[in-house]
Amino acid sequence: MTGRRRSRLAGRIVGAAGLTAAVGAIALLGTGYTTATVNGESMDPTYPRGDRVFFERIDADEVRRGDVVLHRTEDRYEGRPALRRVIGTGGDHVRQSPGGPVTVNGRPLTEPYVKDGDPSGAAPAYDVVVPEGRLFLLGDHRANSNDSRFSLSAQSGSVAATTVHARALDNHTGLLLLVLTALFGLLGTAGGLAMEIASQVTRRASRSPHPPAPSGRVR
Repeated sequence: MTGRRRSRLAGRIVGAAGLTAAVGAIALLGTGYTTATVNGESMDPTYPRGDRVFFERIDADEVRRGDVVLHRTEDRYEGRPALRRVIGTGGDHVRQSPGGPVTVNGRPLTEPYVKDGDPSGAAPAYDVVVPEGRLFLLGDHRANSNDSRFSLSAQSGSVAATTVHARALDNHTGLLLLVLTALFGLLGTAGGLAMEIASQVTRRASRSPHPPAPSGRVR
């Protein structure tokens, strides 16, 4: 195989690999992640108003206690998406006395994220068991959050786990790797295309007829 053919083959391999990587990474970014801007103060100070939050899309069975989730229910918040923290999942016993810590299954939660160190705010005491397939949600700004504490008459204030659309990212490493993969894939595609064009130009130049040599006579 000549050097020109090797260069052309290498260009095609690099371009195809780059295009595959770029398309795959971009598809994952589009389907696996989303972003939203915080419009309220219920999750302050973790996510203050105006903060841009990155989320990973998850299924209902992937939700864990402690997750900050983006959810939407038709009967709350005028059907708009809301950002809240998962305190209890199906079967959990969640309770709180006035001024005391939130307890889950008899164990007090350590909540360094709550605003001003206040885990209760102005909400009344509550003592509930979360129905299966549902979530008990609270905001981090307990004194300024419309959350499960204020809907206790409807399934213990819980929302269906299926209303969760995405989970806030604690670690952006995976997202960054996907962005870099897409970027390098696009660069590889461009590089492979450039190698292919260079090979085509070289091949055409080698096939062009050469001008006749001078006869040695001048006029």
